[in-house]
Amino acid sequence: MLKNWTTVSVDEALVDALAGQTRLPRPACSVLAARGHDTAEAVDAFLNPRLSKLSDPFLLPDMARAVERIEQALANDETILVYGDYDVDGITSTALMVHVLTGLGGKAVPFLPHRVDDGYGLSAEPVERCISEHRPGVILTVDCGTGSVEAVKIARAAGVDVIVTDHHEPGDTVAEACAVVNPKLDGATDPLRYLAGVGVAFKLCHALLKALRDKGCAAAEAIDLRKHSDLVAIGTIADMVPLMEENRVLARYGLLEANRTANGGLRALKEVAGIKTDLDAYHIGFMLGPRLNAAGRLGTALRSLELLLTPDMDQAGIIAAELDAANRERQQVEARMIEEAVAAIDAQYDADRHFGVVAAQRDWHPGVIGIVASRLCARYSRPAIVIAVDEEGVGRGSCRSISAFNIVEGLADCAGLLQRYGGHQMAAGLQVAEKNIEAFRERFNATVQARLTKDDLRPEQRIDAWISLRDADWNLIECLERMAPFGLGNPKPVWAVRDARLLGEPRVVGQNHLKMAVLEGNTKLDAIAFNSADREIPDGPLDIAFQLNRNTWNGRDTIQMNVQDWRPSQG
Repeated sequence: MLKNWTTVSVDEALVDALAGQTRLPRPACSVLAARGHDTAEAVDAFLNPRLSKLSDPFLLPDMARAVERIEQALANDETILVYGDYDVDGITSTALMVHVLTGLGGKAVPFLPHRVDDGYGLSAEPVERCISEHRPGVILTVDCGTGSVEAVKIARAAGVDVIVTDHHEPGDTVAEACAVVNPKLDGATDPLRYLAGVGVAFKLCHALLKALRDKGCAAAEAIDLRKHSDLVAIGTIADMVPLMEENRVLARYGLLEANRTANGGLRALKEVAGIKTDLDAYHIGFMLGPRLNAAGRLGTALRSLELLLTPDMDQAGIIAAELDAANRERQQVEARMIEEAVAAIDAQYDADRHFGVVAAQRDWHPGVIGIVASRLCARYSRPAIVIAVDEEGVGRGSCRSISAFNIVEGLADCAGLLQRYGGHQMAAGLQVAEKNIEAFRERFNATVQARLTKDDLRPEQRIDAWISLRDADWNLIECLERMAPFGLGNPKPVWAVRDARLLGEPRVVGQNHLKMAVLEGNTKLDAIAFNSADREIPDGPLDIAFQLNRNTWNGRDTIQMNVQDWRPSQG
């Protein structure tokens, strides 16, 4: 499907002023200005994030109360049960808290729920089990718990205090815990509202160490929290929170730490993933994150947690290999489910009538449906829902959307057919009885059709700035590297060039990639277009949308275009 190219608007006079004041390449200034960095001071703050600019952790709601109760637990030698989640954010949050609490001499016991048996978050049965097995004085949640009203009641009835640290949007009711540290609750300032779960856990660690150091605690003085910032970066980037403001600081410094980490588990994981260069956001999002997630998607995430906690390099190597194998198994399960879902959809698909796609089947694994929904959303450029139905006829669905459609609002239109649903604009989950799936499919398609036009369903190709290839020099590459890490809220810039030509015939490399040389004016650059070998390239001059990369091969660095799209030149 042809993409709709849209160019980001920017004040050209402002770009000229920034280029003059900062002496940065004008294309980079265009991107910086369009993203709100509209003064030389703002540009400097963005390109040079500083740990000293992190806000006071006690600005978070209930932070003082949480620190006070943990101090009491440490003083009284109480067991602190750290209750996490089975995704990368929850796993890294749990590992961070256990490292810090044990470093302070505390009795910290980690617990991660089983995706299928226990479900998401702090729930009643796992809490009862934890209390029975571990007899904690405190349950400290990470990345979950804000709305876990019933589970907190059970803990309180058993004489166990619950401290919630979380970053999810609160619902109608908030658990009556000893403390609920959540930046989405009233009272938190804007820079803190977008922290990942591991970012909130980091803030609690910071506040706790600060309070104990003020009291002369030697153990607190001995802990360098920066040494654990690698975990914070991994959880933050993998959870796809906006990489702006405090998240940008945490991700930037955490990546630096990850590349010199003493954490044997991370070193072993990097090795099995075949990463030979410095880690960046791509490696975490597409290589480390999926391996840490794999065990939790197919069952329990405990082995991923053990990897991040073990001091034994031999054990780390064994676990990393297991996670690598689990990731390959997850990929096989995912590939089968995608093939079956596409076959079912294509058997009746009509682009003029089907504005939303719903796929459901009995033997699908519920731990992989989110990934499959994302793939279908990208394939059809439509909101997509994938439902795994269990033996009792209960369907659990994962939903992914396009920017033009709020998936939660769409589900609200279908609420009468659903047992429950929730999420945010681009991603959500639901539960539906198997007997209602067909009616839900029809109603969901109708509500998407009522809200969208055919133009809304065309995939968009964002262009940050039009440039000449002569602008794609090492000054621009070095400035781009200072703008990293890239992710949500700070996407990697996409450039476009007009009237370019290909030199010679592109050649297929790898499984489905095109290698080519691009000429514009007197400048030639090597280029690669991933997963594009089956796309037709029109004759004549082209407009080409691309990202720029530093490509290192045999010790030599070159500038390479990563082609995103092309079209006949518009002049």
